[in-house]
Amino acid sequence: MGKTPVRMKAVVYALSPFQQKVMSGLWKDLPGKIQHKVSENWISAALLLTPLVGTYTYVQHYQEKEKLEHRY
Repeated sequence: MGKTPVRMKAVVYALSPFQQKVMSGLWKDLPGKIQHKVSENWISAALLLTPLVGTYTYVQHYQEKEKLEHRY
């Protein structure tokens, strides 16, 4: 049995050196994309943001308390 040659088609993608808008699709409708991701994953977002906001609030309160203790 002889081997028959198989024709393969190659697709080559390249950017034009004259193309100016390489990353425009990334920034297009960014607030809408963020809102969609948060509304889709609001539980994960809450679990991420709650400890961060809590820690920040605690640190601000602690610093204010330290300032008041050393005031007099």
